Amino acid sequence: MKTIILPGYSPRNKDWALEVKKNLASTKDILVHEWEHWQGGTMSVKKELERIISEAGSGELNIVAKSVGTRVAMQFLLRKTNRAEKIILCGIPSVSEENAEVFRRALESFSPKNIIVFQNEKDPFATYEEVKEFMGKVNSEIKVIQKPASTHDYPYFPDFSAFLK
Repeated sequence: MKTIILPGYSPRNKDWALEVKKNLASTKDILVHEWEHWQGGTMSVKKELERIISEAGSGELNIVAKSVGTRVAMQFLLRKTNRAEKIILCGIPSVSEENAEVFRRALESFSPKNIIVFQNEKDPFATYEEVKEFMGKVNSEIKVIQKPASTHDYPYFPDFSAFLK
């Protein structure tokens, strides 16, 4: 099964995505999506979705997403072009009512046991408490794991591997 990694917006997230790939080495067929703006282009969600759909191909896949990648992942899921098996979301950056509705619609057909959220306790974009409340509006059965950090870094590779097994 293919696994697609959708990193955060900043170019430094490429290192995170490559580290995720390295640590999921037992998983075959891992794709790191590289945002067009990392190569001097502009960020266009529509264009990125077209590229992701092309890269993902057909069939089932797992998704590992961080920060803006979590929001793009929801748009990808709404397109219903692939069937995601397991979904890992890290560092959800925005907990607005509008985003909750998008997440709810994107995830409504998935079993909550196949979705996990990692959120740092004091992530500067959204705290664990904010994300826990947000995900309660999406689906209260989705597990939200609190990590003891005050950064937007998500180096929880053994947890990712364990969940995807």
